[in-house]
Amino acid sequence: MKCMYCEHTESKVIDSRPTDEGTVIRRRRECLRCGRRFTTYEKIEQTPMLVVKKDGRREVFDPDKIRSGILRATEKRPVSIEQIDALVEQIEKSLYNTLEREVESVKIGELVMDGLKALDPVAYVRFASVYRQFTDIDTFRRELEKLLAETETK
Repeated sequence: MKCMYCEHTESKVIDSRPTDEGTVIRRRRECLRCGRRFTTYEKIEQTPMLVVKKDGRREVFDPDKIRSGILRATEKRPVSIEQIDALVEQIEKSLYNTLEREVESVKIGELVMDGLKALDPVAYVRFASVYRQFTDIDTFRRELEKLLAETETK
């Protein structure tokens, strides 16, 4: 690490502490030439993930979009913000663990529906009705019947 005072390239680490919930490491360093101290921060470099939309457009992955969709689906439901945040984090980890740099929006939608199905069936149906663009009552009824069949087999 280059000293910000004398530009010498060798320093020793005096202290290291995790910050930002363990995602960043704060290091206190001392230059081996001038003896002055300075602070550096290290964090994991995440390569940006792109979402491939149904029409072929690409945009940078944004977990806040997932969160807002889940918030709309769970409105006035007994689902805590902690549960929502945990679901968003679980989906985000799952996507990054695939090691793919591009992910189709359909895959994200399926992960959200799977998570909502386990979290709250009403929120699941709400999300699915918008996501799958239910056009009539029969489509809605078929989805409800599938959900009921799954809960009966458990």
